[in-house]
Amino acid sequence: MKTSQLAESLKYSLVVAPEEDREIVTGYTSDLLSDVMGNAEEGSVFITIQAHRNTIAVAQQLDFPAVIICNNRPIPHDMENAARQNDVAILKTEDNQFIASYKVYLALNTQKQ
Repeated sequence: MKTSQLAESLKYSLVVAPEEDREIVTGYTSDLLSDVMGNAEEGSVFITIQAHRNTIAVAQQLDFPAVIICNNRPIPHDMENAARQNDVAILKTEDNQFIASYKVYLALNTQKQ
């Protein structure tokens, strides 16, 4: 599923749209960046409440197409700028991480069928 399709299907705000609408294969939920770096798969959407530019650095390093910021957290301008520079989409939702993870899982697995 493409980033734009995921945002549209979940009705999440697409705060930063990437230049390239990339494929999302799976998801990973965590707030511990070292956990994400050690365990997440390439092509994941990163689901977190960590709204800062280090989150984008991790996403870029692991080749994530998108980051979902939960709990309607404000997204600082330096995070948005880093996302644009690294072609990482930022989606935003008022859902908590549990609900967002469930919705992403359903969206990705329903599309595969």
